[in-house]
Amino acid sequence: MGCLPVWKTVLGRCISRDTRQMARSFPLNFRLPVKKTLAFSGLAVAVLGLAACAAPPPPATPYDPFESTNRSIHAFNLALDRNLVRPAAKGYGFLLPAPVRQGVSNVASNLDLPADMANGALQGNPKRVVQNGFRFLINSTIGVLGLFDPATPIGVPQDKTDFGETLHVWGVGEGPYVELPAFGPSTMRDAVGTAVDFALNPASVALQPPESTYATGFKIASKLGDRDRYSATVDSVLYDSADSYAQARLLYLQNRHFELGQTAESASGGDDFIDPYEE
Repeated sequence: MGCLPVWKTVLGRCISRDTRQMARSFPLNFRLPVKKTLAFSGLAVAVLGLAACAAPPPPATPYDPFESTNRSIHAFNLALDRNLVRPAAKGYGFLLPAPVRQGVSNVASNLDLPADMANGALQGNPKRVVQNGFRFLINSTIGVLGLFDPATPIGVPQDKTDFGETLHVWGVGEGPYVELPAFGPSTMRDAVGTAVDFALNPASVALQPPESTYATGFKIASKLGDRDRYSATVDSVLYDSADSYAQARLLYLQNRHFELGQTAESASGGDDFIDPYEE
C-alpha cells in the first residue's frame, strides 16, 4: 500500500483538493531538501487552519480491512526480529555495560527533542514547547550533548510526542490499522506521522554528514537497547501468543489510545457511538 492512498484516506475529509495535491509529492520522497522542508511546514500550518473538527473516536473494535496484507507484513517482521533484531539486541545488551547503553539512549532521546518542540508548536501546546526546549538546553550543555540527563532529576522530563499526535489534535481520525515493514504496528494516521517525523525531524535536517550518520547510529543503537530491555515482554507477545498478530494489534491500539487520552470508555462512545468507518 503506497503513501499516496494514506494521504487520501487520512487527510481527505479535512483538507481541500488543492491542499491534497500539494501533499501528494511528500510521502514519495523521504530525502527532502531544505526548500521542500520549508514548503511542507507551510502546508502543515495550512492544514492546522483547515482542520477545525475534533478527531472522531476510534472504533470499538479494530478496523483492519487490510488484515491479509498486514499479516503477511507481520510474518516478515517476525522473521526480521527472529533472525536479525533480537540477536543483535542480545549482543548489544551483553557487550555494552548498562551505563554506556543508558548514555546512548540519552543521546537518542535528546536528538528527538527538537521534533517534540516542533510538534508541540503545531499542536498549539506552548507548555510542551517550553518544557522540551528547556530540557534540550540543559541536556545539550550540562549533559554534554545529551550523554547525561541532568534535566530529569530537577523536574524537567521529556514530554514526548509525534506528528501522528499532531494530526490527532488537528482532528484527523486514526484510519485503518496497518503494520509497517520493520516499523511494526501502526494506523494510517500514524504511518503518515512516522513519515513526516522521519523526513522533517529538525535535528536530521540541520545535521550534515558525518554528524547525521552518528545521530542515526545512536537512534538505531537505542532501539536495540529497548528491544533488549523489554525482551521478555516482546518475546511473550511475538513468540508465545496463540495469535501474535492479533495480540500485537490489540496492545498497540490500546497503548496508542491511552497516549492520546482516548480511554476505553471514550473510545467505545457508549450507546451513541457510531463507527466512522462503517459503510
